[in-house]
Amino acid sequence: MTDALTLRTRWQDALVAARRGAPGPDPAPYADNLLARWAESQRRYHTTAHLTQVLDRVDTLAGHAADPDLVRLAVWFHDAVYRPDRTENEERSAALAERALPEAGVPGAGVAEVARLVRLTVTHDPADGDTNGEVLCDADLAILAAGPREYAAYAAQVREEYGFVPDDAFREGRAAVLRQLLGLPRLFRTPHGVAEWGPRARQNLMTELELLTH
Repeated sequence: MTDALTLRTRWQDALVAARRGAPGPDPAPYADNLLARWAESQRRYHTTAHLTQVLDRVDTLAGHAADPDLVRLAVWFHDAVYRPDRTENEERSAALAERALPEAGVPGAGVAEVARLVRLTVTHDPADGDTNGEVLCDADLAILAAGPREYAAYAAQVREEYGFVPDDAFREGRAAVLRQLLGLPRLFRTPHGVAEWGPRARQNLMTELELLTH
């Protein structure tokens, strides 16, 4: 199967599971709409490749989540609205989920949980015991633990997305993001994330911060 077909299948599986047996419309048009959003021209990192990687990481961490299918739907929506020059992307993405998912047949409690999870990606700081939030945030941040070449490519893609920002302003803003991440009590919350991703991610962040500020 092509990547797009695989993603459509993954969307359908998560959506049908989140309906809890209730009927609903054809999942395909919703997948098409979301995939078109993830393929917009302003994206360099926040693309369907990122979507696929985060879904893969949720699969790895699924045993930790209270409801992994709702987490998977949150992955689909968490960067569905993405404009690098805007600050309200997460809120607009959550609002999109709140509009689309009831129409797609997801019960109200599931819709509310998906929207909550999307909003949580503003801070990546879930409360203790929020296992769905821990899985989503760990899956989204796992790129920080990539090897040197992949991490460098990630950092370059982020810079490309902010190509309209002058170098000095970008370095200042990016450094603030890195400091915010390094200031979290823990970068990762799931046992797998803590053990497998935490040390390398912290080293990558500190290295990038040093390159930006010296």
